[in-house]
Amino acid sequence: MKGGQTKSDSMQAGNKLKGKGAGAGKRAKKAAKDPNKPKRPASAFFVFMEEFRKQYKEANPDNRSVSAVGKAGGEKWKSMTDAEKAPYVQKAEKRKSEYNKKMQAYNLKLAGGGNDDESDKSKSEVNDEDEEDEMRMKTRTNLQKWLD
Repeated sequence: MKGGQTKSDSMQAGNKLKGKGAGAGKRAKKAAKDPNKPKRPASAFFVFMEEFRKQYKEANPDNRSVSAVGKAGGEKWKSMTDAEKAPYVQKAEKRKSEYNKKMQAYNLKLAGGGNDDESDKSKSEVNDEDEEDEMRMKTRTNLQKWLD
């Protein structure tokens, strides 16, 4: 290489140049999340952790470390047999089936086919339309009377 630079020196300089410039370090914006979309269900381990956190907090009230609870829960989960894990797996499967039902309803609503129970228009909008129809009918009858 010219000027006493090694290949790695020139590569590092090239990487430094890549990092500079317009838009460097900016992240692409994520699509906005739909607040009505159902939340994904917890796995069997997280169902277990919900219960384990309560037990751990009762046994260790002075502990403030979240990581300590997580590590203890992970160790306990690994040491459990499949039979001991079974109730948590069942709860997780139940939550998953409920989630799937909610997602089907959500997807139908997005597709426009789920308006069976609720209409897009509020009751006041429907009433406003009825009042407008009545006014049109009165205007027509008055106009016909005037023309006759």
